[in-house]
Amino acid sequence: MKYAKLGNSDLNVSRICLGCMGFGNAATGQHSWTVAEGATREIVKHALELGVNFFDTAIAYQNGTSEEFLGRALKDYAKRDEVVVATKFLPRSQQEREAGISGQEHIRRQLELSLQHLGMDYVDLYIYHMWDYNTPLYDVLDGMNQMVKEGKVRYIGIANCYAYQLAKANAMAEKEGFAKFVSVQNHYNLLFREEEREMAKLCAEDNIAMTPYSALASGRLSRRPGETSKRLQEDSYAKLKYDGTAESDEKIILRVAELADRYGVTMTEISLAWLLTKVTAPVAGATKLHHIDGAVKAAEFELSEEDIAYLEELYVPHKLVGVMAQNTKGGSQKEQVWMKNAPKGMQ
Repeated sequence: MKYAKLGNSDLNVSRICLGCMGFGNAATGQHSWTVAEGATREIVKHALELGVNFFDTAIAYQNGTSEEFLGRALKDYAKRDEVVVATKFLPRSQQEREAGISGQEHIRRQLELSLQHLGMDYVDLYIYHMWDYNTPLYDVLDGMNQMVKEGKVRYIGIANCYAYQLAKANAMAEKEGFAKFVSVQNHYNLLFREEEREMAKLCAEDNIAMTPYSALASGRLSRRPGETSKRLQEDSYAKLKYDGTAESDEKIILRVAELADRYGVTMTEISLAWLLTKVTAPVAGATKLHHIDGAVKAAEFELSEEDIAYLEELYVPHKLVGVMAQNTKGGSQKEQVWMKNAPKGMQ
């Protein structure tokens, strides 16, 4: 495994981040394809054995059970100071706003609940999961900064935002003497490269780490056209993101398969090797042990400049989809669904 500094932090992270959205009790969450605690423990242990030290979860994943499963596994299989744990918080709910709970207090409540789930005293990276148009930016930054000052958070990150929002937030943080965002977690892969328009340039100039989600396009970049899986069949959110561009995307997927055959490696290795030329650490989810194997091998595989150009050649501009398409004043449908299913005490 290779490692890198996470932006303007002293966190030394594996080039592959294990995404934990696939962990948790499916009966209490939003996804039917998640794995139970026993499988979670095996996957986390295997990842650690292969050198992965970076783990990403969220309070929204499976009603908080993703955090619980991950926390218990890490407690048994790793030393706390040898792993980097990231989790995320949701915007204030309508009920909180009506009750007069401030943005700062909301963040404190969310973090304390996440720490309880994880069984930890602090998280290494606390991520602002999606932009909250109903809470002043100052309150969000102040709330996160308070958690850093209290030692409950080491660094802060952001997700599902536009480049202008990240630039605006860090400018305000610098002015106010608050902690600045050291990482951004947005949608980015071979099939969706809109981050290259502005976000990638901002991050390169300001040394902000990119840790994109959907690194394999919810499995589409690891399987040949026609091959399927439970997630491909049942993940309605992924279908929302990719079904509309399936025809143009398939041409790129075929090139991934072609290069995989040429080099005698998996499509996962080709897809992630490409992404690793662009970002610090892609978030790669896993619901089976071999998913980790492929991701880790990608960190050691290098594509030629000709290979990279070949993979990129057929890309066509895509519309924003999913959370980013709904990143507008008033909140997103996904935010509302998550809050409806939020752990007790979060609303």
